[in-house]
Amino acid sequence: MNRVLGVDLGSVRIGLAISDDLGWMAHPWQTLSRSPSSASEIARLVAEKNVSIIIVGLPRNMNGTYGAASETCRAFARKLEQTTNAKVILWDERLTTAAAARSLHEAGRSSKQQRSIIDQVAAQQILQDWMDAQKYHGLEVMGDK
Repeated sequence: MNRVLGVDLGSVRIGLAISDDLGWMAHPWQTLSRSPSSASEIARLVAEKNVSIIIVGLPRNMNGTYGAASETCRAFARKLEQTTNAKVILWDERLTTAAAARSLHEAGRSSKQQRSIIDQVAAQQILQDWMDAQKYHGLEVMGDK
């Protein structure tokens, strides 16, 4: 079964989350250090895990406009399109990092403990939001017929 990958692109780290085999749940997966070879590294992981769709979080201002970080994400998404066979989709990520931090805090993790996984949890939130929207709108997700 094909999987879906969630990407939270930061200036220093990239959080990754992956769907389960059924396409119902997003799971935190790993954090990469951001580098010029990040797209290639993600392409390798995409091939390894049989990922067919990549959801890249697109930062937006609270008023819905796009800033400089959005252009960086768009450029990264284009690189992923060029280096993988997966479909790349940009998805609004407003407040995902804040939601991830709140979730980790509620789970009893201190700010220091959160640092190593916050990007993965933000990617999980992006991916889960996208998967939930597909189900809500009755769209096909991951080959469901």
